[in-house]
Amino acid sequence: MILAELFPYANLVYNILMVLYVLTVLAVIVVVLSENRNPVKSMAWMLVLVLLPVVGLVIYLVFGRSLKGMSLISRSHLRELRRMNDFPEPAKPAANLSDDSRQLISLANKLTEPHMFQGDDIRVFTTGEEKFESLLHDIEQAREYIHVQYFIIENDATGRRLIELLKRKAREGVRVRVLYDYVGSFYFKPRVLKDMRAAGIDVHPFLELTFTQFFLRVNWRNHRKIVVIDGTVGYVGGMNIADRYVCGTNTEAAWRDTHLRIEGESVAAMQYSFAIDWYFTTRELLTAPPKHFTVPTGNPDHLVQMMASGPTSRWNNISFVFLKAITLAKHTLYIQSPYFLPSDSLLKAMQTVALAGIDVRLIIPRRPDSVMLRLATGSYIKECLQSGIKIYFYEPTMMHAKVVIVDDEFVTTGSTNFDFRSFEHNFEFNALVYSKEFNRKMKDIFEADLKHCTRVSMGKWKQRPLMQKALESVVRLISPIL
Repeated sequence: MILAELFPYANLVYNILMVLYVLTVLAVIVVVLSENRNPVKSMAWMLVLVLLPVVGLVIYLVFGRSLKGMSLISRSHLRELRRMNDFPEPAKPAANLSDDSRQLISLANKLTEPHMFQGDDIRVFTTGEEKFESLLHDIEQAREYIHVQYFIIENDATGRRLIELLKRKAREGVRVRVLYDYVGSFYFKPRVLKDMRAAGIDVHPFLELTFTQFFLRVNWRNHRKIVVIDGTVGYVGGMNIADRYVCGTNTEAAWRDTHLRIEGESVAAMQYSFAIDWYFTTRELLTAPPKHFTVPTGNPDHLVQMMASGPTSRWNNISFVFLKAITLAKHTLYIQSPYFLPSDSLLKAMQTVALAGIDVRLIIPRRPDSVMLRLATGSYIKECLQSGIKIYFYEPTMMHAKVVIVDDEFVTTGSTNFDFRSFEHNFEFNALVYSKEFNRKMKDIFEADLKHCTRVSMGKWKQRPLMQKALESVVRLISPIL
């Protein structure tokens, strides 16, 4: 009564707002239905919208929207990038390549623009210290340009060493461009950015969160780790720029991760991916960098494809490659990932090959860096063990490597975690390598890691506290958005 006296139109305004809200929710439900998603997901989102007034709409705006079909760059600009950067012609698969590898190559060519590179020199790093020193050495040798893209660049000792070197190279006349993810590198201080730009570094955040665009951008992150130096050397893998990868912290040893240094023509594909992200962020088309990419100088047994994937891709590119590779396994399937939150199709594929007698092994960290992700991962362990999948907890420190090894010829590694977020919401980048020699090297690394692991037994796993089991089941419900 008092409110009506103070504001005689209160009821009218309330009714109008309610009608607008109901119409908005109905419009969102129509959008959800029109996207023809998985029926379970569609039903879940409709229930959220109906049962959680206002809050459900906010949750959908942040986590529920699909970017499928959205273009980061026009087709004409893509053609210009390929033409101006002298993108090498795809190599033809070797005659002795297995039929399984040929199927994977064909799939990758359909998912992204066809490219295959032969003879590149590939060096594997399993420690951040070794990778970081190599990266600094290569940057020191740069004469024309340096392109750097990381999810995380911390303002710690490791980050400052890289930034100071980049500033010096920029002052020497080398063109330095840096992309970092706005959320991943949230604590990048404005003063540091100002100093980098003053030194001549062109540095930009990917999908910066502004007040007006927060809900439109917060769920989409660029998780790629790519460095291209003078078109001759490229780096790709799982390591960010932070002390925890190089020297560890006060509470834990340096994280165990995998990263590649590649010298050869496949660096062109890294440059191509960086150029697309750069254009999306800055609207500058990178046609100025030198066109040359080094001719093959490494092992002729190495066949390499580069695979970019993201929420704007028509297909879940890397997820599709993982699924195909798993189903092709004949005798071994080895996986390393910091988080294990598989889609239903990937989980069933792993269970199917394990039940068929394939040796399936999964290494995950004993103590991941997120309690929520640890609980979500734990909810999948029982059903994996029941199908014969062997699961190992890596004990010394955080296992952050992202590797899939199939039989004797195929390996993929890069930025992609074995989880929903990497498959559906993040921009990711992986190297696909078809090589018996490289496969053997990566298997040796995997088997060396097993020596620092504890195998999970069904008996002990069932004995974990009832509260932990309950929390795992609850957290699993929201695992697609973790």
